[in-house]
Amino acid sequence: MKWSFKIATVAGTEVRIHVTFFILLLLVAVQGMGGGQGTAGAVDALLFVSAAFLCVLLHEFGHVFAARGYGIRTPDITLLPIGGVARLERMPRKPSHEFVVAICGPLVNVAIAAAIKLALGLQMVVNPEYRFEQPGHFWEKLMLWNLLMVAFNMIPAFPMDGGRVLRAFLAMFTDYGRATRWAATLGQGIALTVALWMLFSREFHPVLLLISFFIFMAAGQEAAAVTQEEATRGLRVRDAMLTDFRTLPQDASLGDAVVHLLAGSQQDFPMLDPGGNMLGVLTRNRLVSALSEHGPMHPAIQVLETCPDSVTAVISLGEGLERLRATPCPAMPVIDPVSGKLVGLLTAENVGEVLMVRAALRGRKET
Repeated sequence: MKWSFKIATVAGTEVRIHVTFFILLLLVAVQGMGGGQGTAGAVDALLFVSAAFLCVLLHEFGHVFAARGYGIRTPDITLLPIGGVARLERMPRKPSHEFVVAICGPLVNVAIAAAIKLALGLQMVVNPEYRFEQPGHFWEKLMLWNLLMVAFNMIPAFPMDGGRVLRAFLAMFTDYGRATRWAATLGQGIALTVALWMLFSREFHPVLLLISFFIFMAAGQEAAAVTQEEATRGLRVRDAMLTDFRTLPQDASLGDAVVHLLAGSQQDFPMLDPGGNMLGVLTRNRLVSALSEHGPMHPAIQVLETCPDSVTAVISLGEGLERLRATPCPAMPVIDPVSGKLVGLLTAENVGEVLMVRAALRGRKET
């Protein structure tokens, strides 16, 4: 989502548009001008796509307001050429709550289609040859678009809405992690089937292939995240933080950091001021890059990676990992809440080693 920019803030949620969305608008305008339609055809096509994505945005806000009812914030919604993505802080762990959050998006589209039907009295005719690019019939196309959104989103391909409804249903009968893995496996299977069907048939739709790829990757990532959450259950940051590490003084040079780098396996070095407060982290990548550009006598403080966030040793390891992923700093500072001093570093590598040891010990007990 780095290539997106904010266009509005609605009820505390940022609305963002990805730059690739404008490529879609350009392609739609060019297609609308075809067939002798000219500028009028391009305008008609752009108006419909804009209205269609407004419905997509309203769909996402259906999820947002449903989640807010359970105390879950949504920092932003991003519009992409393949649809919208609402970035909820977390999904509800109670199956009934997840069901409500997942179903409220499609219900918004049902409401929009029903409103158009009631307002204009349009007749819905199912025509297999119907093509959205044909000119005219704006409201009829918009009603059909919303109904197609409902049908498409309710496909049980996790993490789409239908897949989340499926996980909520499965979680009523089994644990959350197993329900997630079952739903993710089904979602990946559906995505792979669709992709293979397009590759080996005459019907090729690039957008549908892209959506299949997105579903496959997102399902795997969410299943992995839940598996990791299960693995870190009961652990605190203090159980996985690095406590034996070297620091750099405020006046250290790049050459001083090289000495530490070559002396052990540590790759990222916190810099402290004379009072023991953390100024930032000198990462290995920045160290190597700055060495080639400035030489070993260059002040290390000028190439520090800032760490805007920190954690305490007593919070859950799962929360610590989420905050580590959200920060650009590769080593999350662990600060003592009383003294404000640095007491440890939370790194992905150290967490991985802790989980590996824990899994080995658990396997030994089972045998």
